[in-house]
Amino acid sequence: MKSIMNKRAGRAFLFALALIPIAAIGGYFSVRMLLSSLDPSMLEDAISKVGSEEMVMVVSVIVTVVYALVFGFFGWILSEKTGLARPIRFQKKSLIPVLVVSIIGGVIFSLDAWTFGRLIPEVGSGYEAAGVFDIGTWIASVLYGGVIEEVMMRLFCMSLLVLIGWKLFFRGRSETEIPVGCFVVANILSALLFAAGHLPATIMTFGGLTPLLVFRCFLMNGAFGLIFGRIYRKHGIQYAMLAHMLFHLVSRTIWLIAF
Repeated sequence: MKSIMNKRAGRAFLFALALIPIAAIGGYFSVRMLLSSLDPSMLEDAISKVGSEEMVMVVSVIVTVVYALVFGFFGWILSEKTGLARPIRFQKKSLIPVLVVSIIGGVIFSLDAWTFGRLIPEVGSGYEAAGVFDIGTWIASVLYGGVIEEVMMRLFCMSLLVLIGWKLFFRGRSETEIPVGCFVVANILSALLFAAGHLPATIMTFGGLTPLLVFRCFLMNGAFGLIFGRIYRKHGIQYAMLAHMLFHLVSRTIWLIAF
């Protein structure tokens, strides 16, 4: 048993270490994108707390790296304990359906510009202003959104929720006998948490919340979070990361062409 635990911890440690450069680069471009969208008064408040805009970025990058290490390490251990872990490799039988779903999902995600963009003036004007190609936002979306968010919300959060449900209601069963309902409920809850986690950024971007903004946030992030969770359960965290990345790449490519 001790040998198994040591091997599991070793695999988790290596996985977490591999996330460090991704977290550093993704964290840098993510905070840069956030700072550029902040109201001047909010930006000044953030700077006043650490001394300069550069320090805001340094602190944010450090926090992102710490998040990646902690959630990556414990998330991997949880995924193995609940039977959700898969070898980190890509196979054709999983890759093809994930690619198809991701491309279709990216197209659907892009429709935000022509649905909520028309219903919410601030959203529409945001797309109009985003006509210039900004490589930083693409990097932030792919690395922070596609990798770090999946580590936090699927690998860690969803796995933890499965473990809690298993231990609370099905303690007598082994990890191979965890009921499907446990995974479904964990996926729904983690998707809702994923959507709720986008509310602070929504407030910063739009200066507050309206019922329609909240609905948009939960519809888009919650619905697609469910898809990523399903992919994680069926194929592994690397496929959930790939799907999340492609959602952003496909949708941003469409917006680049359209605007």
